[in-house]
Amino acid sequence: MITYMNTAPITPVGPRALWPPLDFTLGALACCGACVFTNPLEVVKTRLQLQGELQARGSYQRHYRGVLQALWVVGSTDGLRGLQKGLTAALLYQGLMNGVRLGFYSYTEATGLTDAPGGSLISGAAAGALGAFIASPAYLVKTHLQAQTVAAIAVGHQHNHQDVSSAFMSIYRREGVMGLWRGVNGAVPRVMVGSAAQLATFSSAKDWVTRAQWFGPHSCLTALIAAMISGVAVTITMTPFDVISTRLYNQPVDEFKRGRLYCGFVDCLMKVCATEGILGLYKGMTPVFVRLAPHTVLSMLIWDVLRQRALLYRH
Repeated sequence: MITYMNTAPITPVGPRALWPPLDFTLGALACCGACVFTNPLEVVKTRLQLQGELQARGSYQRHYRGVLQALWVVGSTDGLRGLQKGLTAALLYQGLMNGVRLGFYSYTEATGLTDAPGGSLISGAAAGALGAFIASPAYLVKTHLQAQTVAAIAVGHQHNHQDVSSAFMSIYRREGVMGLWRGVNGAVPRVMVGSAAQLATFSSAKDWVTRAQWFGPHSCLTALIAAMISGVAVTITMTPFDVISTRLYNQPVDEFKRGRLYCGFVDCLMKVCATEGILGLYKGMTPVFVRLAPHTVLSMLIWDVLRQRALLYRH
């Protein structure tokens, strides 16, 4: 990612590193800020991806038929608070995952690792894998809470947790520490693919717009256009992994602490394709894009602006 010195605004210099704890905090704040606005779309996306689980098309009742209709159904049935279900767990997940992910990626930028051929993709994937693993328990609880609703519009397994803390304790008592990381085998490839696409395309697009000198060296519009391009790339590449991840996280477990529906990532992939067709992997793609596009724009824009201001203040 190219930055500029104040005394020579048209002369690019190499990326500069921030103090790692500060970079972690800025990444976490950026994505948590975006999460507050996009969480209702995450609720709808989760419901659409669980609807008709392992059932052939046309053989199940469709409670949710699109983004706007689903938002109306959730809001009218669960109330306005229902549209922000799982927000606390979502903020915890965004803070942990993206703090680690963006902080690690900016470090690889500062050390020049992203300048090597394929460096941006590899660094983005590695950053995503690390962040996804650390934050996996929060995503597990978030998925459980966002799937929960009244029986009339319920889809997928209902875990019936009272709140975030009781969800963590219930999972821990039933499955132990390892149970908190159930589904991580779906989360890591999901975030690796999404992170590699997001960070690599954001950095490349931002460099391209900067070199074109369409805007000033510190203009927010540069990051905004780069983030919009990045959001499209993430949606196309990540949706199938997102569906699989949601299914693995939300499935019930048996008395041996094994998933009742899927044995793992590959098993889930094969079963979804066999029963729901290849389009089953793209369930909820519209809300994925409607959510990811503004979330990517907001998080990348806020992160970039915060880092630019921090670097200017530092120097």
